[in-house]
Formats: sequence, C-alpha cells, structure tokens
Amino acid sequence: MNAPADPGSSAGTAPSSGSPAPVLSVRGLSVRFVMRGGRQIAAVSDAAFDLAPGECLALVGESGCGKSVLAAALLGLLPGNARTAGSARLRAAGGATEPGKPGQASVGDGGVVELLTASEQELARTVRGRRIGLVPQSPAAHLTPVRTVRAQLEETVRELTGVRRSGARADAERAADRAAFPLDHLDRYPHQLSGGLAQRAATALALVGDAPLLLADEPTTGLDRDLVERTVDELRRHADDGRALLMITHDLAAAERIADRVAVMYAGRIVELADAAAFFGTPGPRHPYARGLLDALPERAFRPIPGMPPELGALPDGCAFAARCDRATAACEVLPVPADGVACHHPVGAPPAAPGGPAPAEATEPTGAQRSEEDGRRARTA
Repeated sequence: MNAPADPGSSAGTAPSSGSPAPVLSVRGLSVRFVMRGGRQIAAVSDAAFDLAPGECLALVGESGCGKSVLAAALLGLLPGNARTAGSARLRAAGGATEPGKPGQASVGDGGVVELLTASEQELARTVRGRRIGLVPQSPAAHLTPVRTVRAQLEETVRELTGVRRSGARADAERAADRAAFPLDHLDRYPHQLSGGLAQRAATALALVGDAPLLLADEPTTGLDRDLVERTVDELRRHADDGRALLMITHDLAAAERIADRVAVMYAGRIVELADAAAFFGTPGPRHPYARGLLDALPERAFRPIPGMPPELGALPDGCAFAARCDRATAACEVLPVPADGVACHHPVGAPPAAPGGPAPAEATEPTGAQRSEEDGRRARTA
C-alpha cells in the first residue's frame, strides 16, 4: 500500500492554513474486503481530505466506486471481512488538535478520536449520533419496524440531548419539520411509509443531535425535486451553523446547490477534489472522468461516458479510467500521482504528451461551439 497521501499536494487538497482546524482529517484511508480464497476487493484506496467546520463536501461518482464504503469505514460499520489502513481523525467542537490515545476519545471538548482503530463500544457510546450523525442510504433498514416514527424520534431526543420525556415531544416534532416529514404521519410505523417518507424520517433522526459532523449518504433518494431542494437546504443550514457535512450523492444538481467542495471518486480512489464553483462553472472539472460525469447530464451535453468501470477486485496497475478515456496514452499504464487536486497524467486544460509517441488527437478540450457542431453532425447521421 502507498504511504498516506499528503492533502497539501494530492487530490485530497486541504483547506488553506488560515481555515479553522478540520472536524475530520482523512489520510491514506484504504478498505480491502478479503474474500474466500484470499481474493481482495480494493473498495477504497488512499483517500485523503479534510473537512472543516461550516463546510459541505460532496462525494460523487458512479455506483460501486466506494463512496458508501468510505462512510461506513468512518462509522465503524464495515463487515467482518473488511481490513482498513490509514487514518481518520475526528476532532471535537472547537477544533482542538491534541490527540487522545489510539482508539480512545479524550475527556472533554479537546478529544480526538481515531475512527479506524476505535473500539465498537467507543463508537457506539460517544461517536455515532453524538459526534457523527448519519442519514443512511437504506433508511428502512435503520428504522425500528415495531415502533412509530414519533417514538423513535422522542427516544433519540432524550438520548442525545438529555431532554426529559415531557419536552421530547416538541423537540421530536421540530426535527420532523426540519426534515419535511409530515407531523400527521409521526404515529405511523416504518412499513406504512413510502420510500420518500422513510428517507425523511431517517433524516429527521440524523438531525436531532446536531452532531459536529453529518454524513448524508444519498439523502435525496425517493424525493421529488421540491423536497430534494428543501432537504439539501436544511443540510446546508446544518453546515452553516458551524458544523461539517459530508454528502454522498449521485444528484449533481443537489451537490451544486449546497457544496463548497466536490470530491470525485472512481474505482475506489478520489481522482479530483475542487472548489464547487470552479467544478460546476469555469474552468470546470480537470479529470476526464469528472468532466464526463457533468457532460452526461441531460442539461449539459447528454453524452454518456463510454464503457464500464473496472471490477474493484481486478484493478489495473495504472490509471483505472484509462480504458474509457480518449486522452489516455502509454503514460497511463503507471498509476498517476495526485497533484494540485487531480490524479491524472493528462488533466483537461493541459495538452497531454506521450513519451516516445505523439499526443492523442483530443489534446485540448473542445469549445462549446465545436461541441454543438459535433452533436449536430451526430444527429444528422443517426
């Protein structure tokens, strides 16, 4: 395994030195699943990023690229055959940097938890819900089937805030309202909820404790566009109040609406990390895969990325995207070293050069007019 990435020079670019101490610092985080016969699945490889108070980082990429596995690693929710490496340090409110003993939280607000080595008891008692809130990807699996939504919300309020039973009802209803969950559905059981309502119930539960870090794994699944906007706006308010938000999503429109930075994951690696304004606007993504994600949107070029992602159990030695990339050269047979926020030998905006051979014909990004002309030719010949 490679040495932990340095966020100052990698695709996991850190906030500037003048920024407050990060709530979460991830360095060289890798997850391998050991299968029968010893075969290994490289689900996450050398992830590195910081997440500051008041910041929203959107983690995007195709299904199966390792986004949800990364979140599960931070919460200690990986299956027994998972093996982790690297570091993921969670700081308490106030951004204190004094580390505690490995696997333990220090007493008081200065505590730092190394999430990858913390015990299950530590994670269950002091991290999950209290210091890290989770909006799960599969909310139905996280809701207790034999208790109403109201009962679960009130119990969570009492457990995380210390509010007495008499005051828990009002706090539970406020949490439901924040997540756009209808109050007249609070006395229903999970099996009586639609997928969208279950998603909103899970979001309400995650918001109760106002945790310093919120992990939202596909929080807009099953929601119509109006509810998507209301939900992500509420998540944004969570960050604006000085907390951190890591949002895992396929919904690039939602990410554009609330993210400060965007991390793009492909085949288990973060291949680009950029400011959201530059990523969605000008100059746009620099990694060819990240550029392809945006170009595939209906409101943009509506041009899908050719081919399929590689299997995580059979990754190439070099760039995993090379087989799908029209900028690939012989240099891509070597794994690119992340630099300046992008892990690519031939980032968009810099003409690629192949040592010992000519540069590919697609050496520069076409202009909008050229794209429109090309799309017109395709339409006429279809």
